[in-house]
Amino acid sequence: MVSNQQHTEDAVWQLLSTVKDPEVPVLSVVELGIIRKVCVENSDTVTISITPTYSGCPAMDVIRMQLHMVLLENGFKKVNIEQTLSPAWTTDWMTKEGKEKLKAYGIAPPLPKQAVCNPEVFQKEEAIQCPQCLSYHTHMVSRFGSTACKALYQCLDCKEPFDYFKCH
Repeated sequence: MVSNQQHTEDAVWQLLSTVKDPEVPVLSVVELGIIRKVCVENSDTVTISITPTYSGCPAMDVIRMQLHMVLLENGFKKVNIEQTLSPAWTTDWMTKEGKEKLKAYGIAPPLPKQAVCNPEVFQKEEAIQCPQCLSYHTHMVSRFGSTACKALYQCLDCKEPFDYFKCH
């Protein structure tokens, strides 16, 4: 528990880094990059600005509840959580560590877009590396994966399906 004397913005960022994304539990909301701003007032009031990965993201209600809980449990008496839609969230806001954790978890992290011609499907698509065998010999199965922020891919070498965290 953080004492009132330690209610600094840095302490709040550390607390927020313990809150996991319910859709990708290997990532904290800080690593995901959805926490945009933290403001501590009078040592017991905190305001947090969050930006969802997608407007209408179903995980945001759970994330808000988790943020409230961790801050209330650590002595903040008043917690304000504001949603900011502009500027829109981008995968550029994800931390490098977060992208590495995605890959280790089996989800291809977002990368700068690159096009390759896949002769097996006769179309140009993004070159996405398989997080299992590291091959770029992959193809998109569906633009929509297990969540709205991911697409479903399959590796043509190891044959494993995997999610790709879409770049936007």
